Amino acid sequence: MMSRSYTNLLDLASGNFPVMGRERERRRLLPRVMTVPGSIAELDDDQAHSVASDNPSSLASDRMIIVANQLPLKAKRRQDNKAWVFSWDEDSLLLQLKDGLPEDMEVLYIGSLSVDVDPIEQDDVAQLLLDRYKCVPTFLPPSILEKFYDGFCKKQLWSLFHYMLPFSADNGRRFDRSMWEAYVSANKFFSQKVIEVLNPEDDFVWIHDYHLMVLPTFLRRRFNRLRMGFFLHSPWPSSEIYRTLPVREEILKALLNCDLIGFHTFDYARHFLSCCSRMLGLEYQSKRGYIGLEYYGRTVGVKIMPVGVHMGQIESVMKLADKEGKVEELRQKYEGKTVFLGVDDMDVFKGIDLKLLAMEQMLKQHPKWLGTAVLVQIANPARGKGIGLEEVQMEIRESCKRINEEYGKPGYEPIIFIDRPVSISEKIAYYSIAECVVVTAVRDGMNLTPYEYIVCRQGALDTESGTDLSGPKKSMLVVSEFIGCSPSLSGAIRVNPWNVEATAEAMNEAISMEEAEKQLRHEKHYRYVSTHDVAYWSRSFMQDMERTCAEHFRRRCWGIGLGFGFRVVALDPNFRKLSIDAIVSEYGRAKSRAILLDYDGTVMPQNSLNKTPSAQVISILNRLCGDPRNTVFIVSGRGKDSLSKWLSPCRKLGIAAEHGYFLRWPQNKEWETSNQSSEFGWKLMAEPVMSLYTESTDGSSIETKESALVWKYRDADPGFGFAQAKEMLDHLESVLANEPVAVKSGQFIVEVRPQAFPLTSNCSQPVVGLGALKCVSLLFQGVTKGLVAEKIFTSMAEKGKRADFVLCIGDDRSDEDMFEIIGNAVSRNILSSYTSIFACTVEQKPSKAKYYLDDTTEVITMLESLAEFADSPVSSEEDSDGSP
Repeated sequence: MMSRSYTNLLDLASGNFPVMGRERERRRLLPRVMTVPGSIAELDDDQAHSVASDNPSSLASDRMIIVANQLPLKAKRRQDNKAWVFSWDEDSLLLQLKDGLPEDMEVLYIGSLSVDVDPIEQDDVAQLLLDRYKCVPTFLPPSILEKFYDGFCKKQLWSLFHYMLPFSADNGRRFDRSMWEAYVSANKFFSQKVIEVLNPEDDFVWIHDYHLMVLPTFLRRRFNRLRMGFFLHSPWPSSEIYRTLPVREEILKALLNCDLIGFHTFDYARHFLSCCSRMLGLEYQSKRGYIGLEYYGRTVGVKIMPVGVHMGQIESVMKLADKEGKVEELRQKYEGKTVFLGVDDMDVFKGIDLKLLAMEQMLKQHPKWLGTAVLVQIANPARGKGIGLEEVQMEIRESCKRINEEYGKPGYEPIIFIDRPVSISEKIAYYSIAECVVVTAVRDGMNLTPYEYIVCRQGALDTESGTDLSGPKKSMLVVSEFIGCSPSLSGAIRVNPWNVEATAEAMNEAISMEEAEKQLRHEKHYRYVSTHDVAYWSRSFMQDMERTCAEHFRRRCWGIGLGFGFRVVALDPNFRKLSIDAIVSEYGRAKSRAILLDYDGTVMPQNSLNKTPSAQVISILNRLCGDPRNTVFIVSGRGKDSLSKWLSPCRKLGIAAEHGYFLRWPQNKEWETSNQSSEFGWKLMAEPVMSLYTESTDGSSIETKESALVWKYRDADPGFGFAQAKEMLDHLESVLANEPVAVKSGQFIVEVRPQAFPLTSNCSQPVVGLGALKCVSLLFQGVTKGLVAEKIFTSMAEKGKRADFVLCIGDDRSDEDMFEIIGNAVSRNILSSYTSIFACTVEQKPSKAKYYLDDTTEVITMLESLAEFADSPVSSEEDSDGSP
């Protein structure tokens, strides 16, 4: 039963997570490992802030908590119907992956059972499973379970991830908000079970598959430093498909609350990264072989590692099948026949009907196989109420009947369709006698059938002698190019299952190939499958999760945001939000202040089309410039004409345009030009290259400045624009290799501008004071915002007004040059050790600045506070006391 406060699932799905209460208190589980003080009821109250995981550990070593939709258990009633009998499901991947984890690591499972347990029995069953199997069952209310699993999971996510769009009401169910609400509430139930047993300091949490994709947000809201990974066992569709999901961003943001996200293939990972780039504007990079997504200061790892099979389990079943005589029985049954084998779940995406048509086509085009070639198709029971299941079953039966009637004869049927549960030993026996396995799925996450077949064809060693007497090994595979294991099987014959004729030819080729070639292909496949087993997969995932989390733990973390917009910000321990009170206090004590402000993204919103500053901004700048203690500059990459026009009301404002190529000092109408060469012949070389990419990249444009050329692609397709920018960067660097320019990339731009280069210094001896300033200023000449800052500080010192207060704000990569100069200014004697320095970036992100503000609104608010202080009577009295 649920409490009344939980009945509004619409609030839940929108992110307003209510208290998950119960009308009666149940016996609580695992009180000995509770790590958060208080009762479970108190934990159920989701707060807007994360609970710091600083509670003392109650375990001696790390523990792995594996969370999945179903526990790796089999369950049945005793014949007297009085008690439940449970046993491990040896075929479960969740159970097998333990082999790759450290031997001393405790493993705890959380998931549902495959049977319905009466609410009266649930507490007793839960305690039994915990004590005997270290399993914590999640019992979902029937009303939620049906909409969660058969509804949203199978008819929304599973079909969409397999590229089936609901074009009509008959072709899959349209998006149903109530099913999404049930999905969210089910994930909430799972999170409660995790929280009951979780020790955040010592535990790893590994979440599996698409049933629990929003679970990471529920857990991350509680424990912002929790070590958490997720692995998707199904395909991740292309962004064009995924973007049709109405709750697309909620799921993406929830997954990004993990530390590591795993996929079977590069294609799936590439599609996921494309979705993050297009929908959330995130950038990813590959460094030393690892792919990372930058997300609010955290680098979310993206792991590409196909799962493997459990070698020991298959080999033990092989021995059992041989002992029971099943292999020999099938050999006698199919003696003189060439056996193709298909082992597939019964669903619309496995392509069983296409496989039957390919078999028919092969017999038609190659009559020599009539009477000898047989396709044995094993259809495993459907895992859920999939879309179009009844129609597929009917089509398969009709095809089997038609093909057998047309090509069969007494004692020979070309199609053997096994539509019943098949034991693992019987399936292994079929693998052992099959000449070729055919997998024609039109879309499948991984599909381990080919791996199992390869191991079975290798055979098992004789237990007494340790030798193998069964002769040369050979196996052949015809596999769809749309399944996850296809890239790993380079010796298989890959096919497009929709092309029935090509699949038929591949099947003929597979059984017609020379024996030596079959053996070589088998050896290559077995070498891979035997070394990349399920233990290798889980061990690799665990190592990457440890590495990723270690990086996060070196940073300060805190949670922000509501609902599924919640995320954890992880930043350098010395990086903090700029306090208005603190900066106003330092501002008031200072006698000589330098204020350097970027324009776009700092005092003007980045996405604003009208770049003319508001009356408020003009007023603030004029009031700051009006204080004789202040030297105020706008330092921008914009052209001088645009900045002069927009900022014309601010006559006492200094302006550095085009990253400092042009400089206009306060109260000065004339522009100074950098000491760079005025030769711009390189533009004649760079502009044709940019024009070439502009013509082929819709939404891009070229901005021509007096000192620079800028290629902009903010309005282009994000993926294509990024790829074009990267290629153009390499192209320009090659063309302009001998020119005195720098080619740099920024936020949706590629810019070519004069290069900063070192000059020979006349300072032959160490000097200090103003002489050192003059010497340092000669060491570099060029065009960067950092050199602008250095020039301003040097000029102020030469005039006897060395800055004792510095405020520098920017949002772009080019502003990092200023932050770097300011960070080193004291050690280089450009600024005094007593100078109060506030280098501030806009938005919380990795930066050389030590402070941040969230957006332009906060920047304006902070500047307004400084301007108000300048207007105050206290400030005026201080000015009259002799301040410069």
